[in-house]
Amino acid sequence: MFLHILAVGDVVGQGGVTCLSRHLRTLQREHNIHFTVVNGENAAGLGLLPHHAEEIFDAGADVITLGNHTWGKLQIKDYLEDNPYILRPANFAPNLPGRGFGIYEGPHGLRLGVMNLMGRFELDSNLSSPFLMADQILAEEGAQADLVFLDFHAEATSEKGAMGWYLDGRVQAIWGTHTHVPTADGQILPKGTGFITDLGMTGPSRSVLGVKPENSVARFLGQLPRRYEAADGPNKLGAVLFVIDTERKCCCQVTRLDLSE
Repeated sequence: MFLHILAVGDVVGQGGVTCLSRHLRTLQREHNIHFTVVNGENAAGLGLLPHHAEEIFDAGADVITLGNHTWGKLQIKDYLEDNPYILRPANFAPNLPGRGFGIYEGPHGLRLGVMNLMGRFELDSNLSSPFLMADQILAEEGAQADLVFLDFHAEATSEKGAMGWYLDGRVQAIWGTHTHVPTADGQILPKGTGFITDLGMTGPSRSVLGVKPENSVARFLGQLPRRYEAADGPNKLGAVLFVIDTERKCCCQVTRLDLSE
């Protein structure tokens, strides 16, 4: 069969959550989506609160992934332990709450593995290597999955690209998150892995990465620091569709599915 996986870019603020709630299920119906992964680490601005996670699940997400703002709202820590459908980067310190990999039931009994990793360049060099962590997961619990997908939350396009080539043929799809800007390099790598450097974001379209432009402009003009606030106005939804040939265990299509309000 051909499995349709939808990956949705970083949800920013309540505007992003509301946009997701308005449009995700329609998108899923139009494209016959079987499984949806949403990055939710900015739903509360910096971090995610349990009620935002519930809204994202209610909107149609099967799994929520996180990133460098995982601990931006510490109220999420117990939720991470209790809910197996929310993931934080697996290469955080092992004593921290939550998990970075899960296996979920897909259509026809397929076991779908979802991995969440975070890059080290310009983010947090104290993380363990995401490359070696990917090896470990794939050799251990990941070996029980029929198909594996990776949300790689990273700053550098070079690190994301390197991860794509490193795991080519060992996972079925890799998408980058974090930079909130959609890239135009959706492709199928030589050994069959679908890849895109960044999904973009789901949130205010008249913004700088989802926040009020004046907040970012002030920073670059050397003014006093100010709290980042989600921008007002219309929203957009950034997503990518990966079509997986489940018999050959390879990706056969990578398509952007962006939507603007």
